[in-house]
Amino acid sequence: MTERNDGDLPDGLSAAELGMWQSFRNGTTYDLRARDGARDDPFAPYPWGPERSVAARVVARLLLSGPGARPGRVTALKLRGVLITGKLDLAGGRVDPYVELTGCRFEEEVVLPECHFTTLRMVGCAIPRLEAARLRTEGDLHLPRCRVERGIRLTDAQIGTDLLINQIDIGPDRQGRALIGDGLAVAQDLQAEMIETLGELSLRGTKVGGSLSLRGSRLRAAQGRRALNAPQLSVERTLYMSEAWVSVDTGNQGTTPPFGIVTSPTPAHGTRAQAFRCRGGVRLDDGRFGDAVDLHKAVFVLAAHEELSLRRIVAPELRFNPERPARGRVVLNGAKVVTLIDVSTSWPGPGGLAMGGFVYENLVPYGHFPLSRRLEWVAAATPEYVPEPYERLAAVLRGSGEDADAREVLLAKQRRRRETLPPAAKLWGYLQDWTVAYGYRPGRAAVWMAVLWAAGTLAFSRHEPAAIKGGEHPQWNAALYALDLLIPVINLGQDGYWRLQGGWQWASAVLVLLGWILATTVAAGASRMLRRG
Repeated sequence: MTERNDGDLPDGLSAAELGMWQSFRNGTTYDLRARDGARDDPFAPYPWGPERSVAARVVARLLLSGPGARPGRVTALKLRGVLITGKLDLAGGRVDPYVELTGCRFEEEVVLPECHFTTLRMVGCAIPRLEAARLRTEGDLHLPRCRVERGIRLTDAQIGTDLLINQIDIGPDRQGRALIGDGLAVAQDLQAEMIETLGELSLRGTKVGGSLSLRGSRLRAAQGRRALNAPQLSVERTLYMSEAWVSVDTGNQGTTPPFGIVTSPTPAHGTRAQAFRCRGGVRLDDGRFGDAVDLHKAVFVLAAHEELSLRRIVAPELRFNPERPARGRVVLNGAKVVTLIDVSTSWPGPGGLAMGGFVYENLVPYGHFPLSRRLEWVAAATPEYVPEPYERLAAVLRGSGEDADAREVLLAKQRRRRETLPPAAKLWGYLQDWTVAYGYRPGRAAVWMAVLWAAGTLAFSRHEPAAIKGGEHPQWNAALYALDLLIPVINLGQDGYWRLQGGWQWASAVLVLLGWILATTVAAGASRMLRRG
């Protein structure tokens, strides 16, 4: 099979194989359909007889060393409604003709390791298994609407343009993996919209030059496996794990909203929204995404020990508004995003969220996300007190001009910290909170200063102390004297001229100490307001 046959027909070809041979030389479609919807369905139980069957060895001979094209034609293998018997083994070969198989059945697995294609399209075909490790295509690899019973292997494959597997249905292999694409490289887009998998979708170290779309797909893990295992995934643009719009009548894919975000409350007429649904763990650790990770209205069904793991991902934007997972954990430890777009109802409760070292620079909620809910979000991620999430949230709020909210976050941090202190320090913390709110509410300190000034004025108005120097003192003024004690640094001309004894001396000392504490708190609040201005 190494020398090209220029037209001599091999012996022993069946009528169906002879017709395929001639169609190959003409570059035309060889159609063996019965024109009956049920009998032409490659997934239906109806048998296809010899009149619709060709041997895999004849197909391999055409593709690897087939005859030349007729004058003015280009060779191509285009089959429709054909049963390919035996194992189609093209391992290590180079296939130059264009290949397009539509609605065909394969009797045994398709073996394509280290095979080199220009373009390969198999549309709506029934395939027991596809082995294509280190496959290389100069153009597209299309497998839409196919059904593969025992999994697909695309380990270290290189796709020259697009990989399209929309609406494919893949079962598990012996190890519980549906599609193994570890080390896969796709030059442009990887479209896997509305696919259904039973078994792990493994994309470890996969590189996608455009976007990776899993819109409307349904992934189910096999026993002991994750539903999606894609650490170190690299996507130059956006990873979509969001909803797709499909036809109400046919269930086929319709128009997908731009960027995965539905702007209208209901789908377009004649369509419905199908959410991305994942039953089993998801691992996207150490992923790099050029534009965004979009989880718009996704559904994650996790067991108690399973995770939606986004550890150490890097992305300009994370759109986190899936349905709240009832069990399992969402893990964002070490992740770095510029903008976090989220919904308050999407985040899990206490014990279901971890985000140690999670760095974000902007917060853009989809809807109403009050500060109280944001504080619950941080508390859910810190079953034990950790200051970093509070400080990160406060820094982001302060950077967006929400200085008052930032102070509330830092106050909440001090209150969480107080619960970890010994009894004496905890009591002192309660006193600080009750009096000056740890200094984060300077208005309360000003109120206390006013109260102390009024109390001091009332007390000193009933006692006029003797002067230290008989002829060198101003006229006694109880209000100014109390204010002079309360306000440090500033001299109002009363302090230092009067001799206080006994309890009055202790009262003045208390006013001086409290004045320093309260005035410092007020000054700090004023300086923050000036900086904000």
